[in-house]
Amino acid sequence: MATSKRQTKAGESGHDRLIYSEFGGSNAQATERSLPDVPVAQQNLRIQVSRKGRGGKTVTVISGFQTKPEVLNALLKQLKNQCGTGGTMKEAELEIQGDHAQKLLQVLTQQGYKVKISGG
Repeated sequence: MATSKRQTKAGESGHDRLIYSEFGGSNAQATERSLPDVPVAQQNLRIQVSRKGRGGKTVTVISGFQTKPEVLNALLKQLKNQCGTGGTMKEAELEIQGDHAQKLLQVLTQQGYKVKISGG
């Protein structure tokens, strides 16, 4: 009997399975994060150089963004290109590998952001 359950689950695609729905229908709009698209000049960003929890590697973290992930991905690509290094986006923060606080400060202020370097 246990093998028949496994066979039916193996044939199903687990991507669109509905686990529980009290009121029925799709709640895709409720699960999307609605971030206000704040103009660039009104965003207060913080640049911090950190090594904590990264195995001794230095990373420059930019936080305080209030914009959509698509805009952040485009900005991240531009900043990585300017610094000549790698980086990633985690939640609403951009992480650039290495200590590039001064260079990122210049680039972001030229784009109109209000930026401050925090920490050490």
